[in-house]
Order: sequence, then C-alpha cells, then structure tokens
Amino acid sequence: MIKLGLTGSIGMGKSTTAKMFAAQGVPCHDADAMVHRLYAGRAAALIEAEFPGTVVDGKVDRTLLSPHVIGKPEAMKRLEAIIHPLVHEEEKIFLQKARAEGRRIVVLDIPLLFETGGERRVHATVVVTADAAIQKERVLGRDGMSEDRFNAIVAKQMPDHEKRRRAHFLIDTGLGLEAAERSVAAVLRAVAGMV
Repeated sequence: MIKLGLTGSIGMGKSTTAKMFAAQGVPCHDADAMVHRLYAGRAAALIEAEFPGTVVDGKVDRTLLSPHVIGKPEAMKRLEAIIHPLVHEEEKIFLQKARAEGRRIVVLDIPLLFETGGERRVHATVVVTADAAIQKERVLGRDGMSEDRFNAIVAKQMPDHEKRRRAHFLIDTGLGLEAAERSVAAVLRAVAGMV
C-alpha cells in the first residue's frame, strides 16, 4: 500500500486537494480534522489540565487556547506533546483499516509534514502550492484571521520554496480547480506503478 504524504502551507488549498484525492476513491486521513475531533473528545481534559480555562462545554476553544501557545514555542511544544501521539494513534487505526480493505493508495494529509519529519512515514510527498499573493488573500479572508496571526503561522512553517524543493509531486492550486484535478490524476497515475 502506497502512502502519499500531502502537505502545504496555510492557505495553499490542501483541504480542497485532499477532497480531490477522495473523489478519486483514495482514502484520506486528515490530521487537522482529527485534531478538531480530539479537541472535542479525549484531548480536551488533557489540554485543560495543561492550559486551564481553554475548554468550554467539554471542547477546546481555539480562541481561548491561542493566546497560550501562539508565539510561545515552549507552550506550543507542550500542546504538541499532548496532541501528536493521539493523532499518530488515529493514523495507525486508519492505515490498519485501509490495509484490511485492500486499498492500494492512501493519503495522509499532514500540515507540518516536513517540519515534523513525517516524510519518513510515507512513500512519496505531494506539496500543494500557490502564489504567495493568492495564499495571503485566501488566509486573510478567513473568519478571525489577522495579518499578525497569519505571519506567526507562516513563520512557524517551512518556507513554500523549500517544501516545493523536497516534494516528489507538486500541485499548484493557483491555476484553478481543473488544473489541480488534472495534477491529482497525474499523481495517482504515477504512483499506481509503484504498488
């Protein structure tokens, strides 16, 4: 079973691209979505214990958590020490299920793939990219996003040009949906021969 690692900086269109892989019948494990589920489930009490006052009605409130961790590397490491092992457990369950179903290709959608050494867990990497101006426009259009917050997030991520250099495959979402869909199909054709 081929594991593709899908990544890209904030606002590059990674979630949309993951949906394109899913539409082609490829199971996708979305680490971000898993974090959201964990924040509303078994991670909530652990995070509340480490960062008191960040959980409301049994769910981590990201707006309350952000001031504790954004721009604070030591606090972010403490949060990651809680979340990352839980996400890895869920990923293992996903992979076991995909193997049991006889899947030939799966996608692991991992936001900080290269930053966390995640490329060692996959057979090939797919980087989603777009022009920096398109990226900034997309991100600043999100609810609750400020330029300062955007800059803090980008500063934590590996530069796009470095991700592109390390990628086995590139998908440029700045060229439109149809071009991205063609790129997804091309990636799947290329890796089908590896199975």
